[in-house]
Amino acid sequence: MAGDNRTPVTVIGLGSMGRALAEAFIDAGHPTTVWNRTPGKAAPLVARGAVHAGAVEDAVAASPLVVTCLTTFEDTRQALEPAAGAAGTLRGRALITLNSGSPAGARETAAWAAAHGARFLAGAVKNVPSAVGAPDTLLYYSGDRAVFDEHEPTLRVLGGDTVHLGDESDLAALYEMAVGAMLLPALVGFFQGAAAVQACGRSADTMVRFAGKWLDMIKSLLPIYAREIDSGDYTDAASSVNLFLAATAHDEDLTKETNVDTTWLGPLHDLVRRAAEAGHGEHSIAALTEVLRNRKPAGQR
Repeated sequence: MAGDNRTPVTVIGLGSMGRALAEAFIDAGHPTTVWNRTPGKAAPLVARGAVHAGAVEDAVAASPLVVTCLTTFEDTRQALEPAAGAAGTLRGRALITLNSGSPAGARETAAWAAAHGARFLAGAVKNVPSAVGAPDTLLYYSGDRAVFDEHEPTLRVLGGDTVHLGDESDLAALYEMAVGAMLLPALVGFFQGAAAVQACGRSADTMVRFAGKWLDMIKSLLPIYAREIDSGDYTDAASSVNLFLAATAHDEDLTKETNVDTTWLGPLHDLVRRAAEAGHGEHSIAALTEVLRNRKPAGQR
């Protein structure tokens, strides 16, 4: 695919995700420049048609659109400092960060980018590297809407479900952390189940079909819980706090029977108990949100 009329892109950071981003741009015909602290990581991309810049300031100078995929916002600022400082090559570029970090880190980086003359978007890839470029892969961005509108066709190369959340620079980081909070508890729950199944002489892969169905069921409940949380009305309880509280004993039984460590559930059990003690026992389990934000039920002081 000829790239003559396609926006040149620079990708900074060539870990597994950064490499996948660069590959997607190359495959879509975008002239692609890459840079990484460890130069050897660029070799496979150069073999596919990318240009490797020896210095980060040269990488930034090569393209109007600079996409970074480093670990944190601080790492991003540090890596780009030569381009932002004396070289000044960051000025006038569209800078898009695809890294983890807090909303405060996104705001700090937005201010830093503006001070160095760059136009800024913070973003997040909500999938694994192998899914980059797929029609249903979700990426969301926040910050300068003009930058998003200008480069949206290029950004859609990375995933067909591409969303601009708003002009506030910290929204993508906020949603990244809010949605990402679901990942580790879900995975550890699966790992606990796998350990229990293996303790009974069966393989973990026998769980996969059923765990997938369970996750589908949880997904179907999210709109219901979101409505309850937004309205503050938890009285229509299909699954009550007390129901979950009664189930905590089952985890203790599982530990005795399989010798699987379930102590990681202790803080979750404590949260359920606190919700019941706060008057939410017969309310929907979504009322745990009120405890998490330290809000007391109506009528209590």
